[in-house]
Amino acid sequence: MNGLLESVTQNVAYVLSFLAIIVVLFATAVLLEKAAQKKNGINAPVFNTRKVAMIGMFSAIAMILHLFDFPLPFAPEFYKLDFSELPILVGTFAFGPAAGVMMEFVKIMLKLMVKGTSTAFVGDLANFVIGCSFILPASIMYAFRKNKKSAVMACITGTLIMTVFGTAFNAVYLLPAFSKLYGIPLDQLLAMGTAVNPLAGEGSIVSFVVACVAPLNLVKGASVSLVTLLIYKPLSPIIKAGKV
Repeated sequence: MNGLLESVTQNVAYVLSFLAIIVVLFATAVLLEKAAQKKNGINAPVFNTRKVAMIGMFSAIAMILHLFDFPLPFAPEFYKLDFSELPILVGTFAFGPAAGVMMEFVKIMLKLMVKGTSTAFVGDLANFVIGCSFILPASIMYAFRKNKKSAVMACITGTLIMTVFGTAFNAVYLLPAFSKLYGIPLDQLLAMGTAVNPLAGEGSIVSFVVACVAPLNLVKGASVSLVTLLIYKPLSPIIKAGKV
């Protein structure tokens, strides 16, 4: 915890950015969830005691999965794949977009308490924002129309948005931020991609993110979506009945 507090002190700007993004995404999720409820003739609070408890449970499962990340052969090892969005997407389909944003936030907070940050909060911010770029579009689409076809389209849309946003976010923010924080020239970071994936090109950040980042997000989104579509319907009555 001392190391975590020291990191917070040293990286105030990133922490404040993190908090601002959380507020914006949460407010957006609440507004859109309310709109979906109105369309479907539902009058219910966005949060209640049981939903908060379930958010905590799903977030804890997501945090555990987040700890078991692993690199892929087509990207440098500082990019790792994890399946923490799986329980969050399931929970978000069950409890709504606002719950999804809260799960992403609590997952990151739990991870920081257990493991701390090895990326000066930049990687944690990226995981939160890119995770939300997946679960928010998917859950909002599903909230407006809850059927199998909508669920499939929601997962496809979420995967595509996460892939496009995650790729652009890495090029515009994440890679330059890593370069600045660690004092590593950007060209050196890009060379690490070329070393494992020739398609990353020589010194081109666009080629790097297209070859290394986009496939990673596609693999994550597709695999999480597939498993969610297979297990959500059998689990849904159990989750909603509170028998988990």
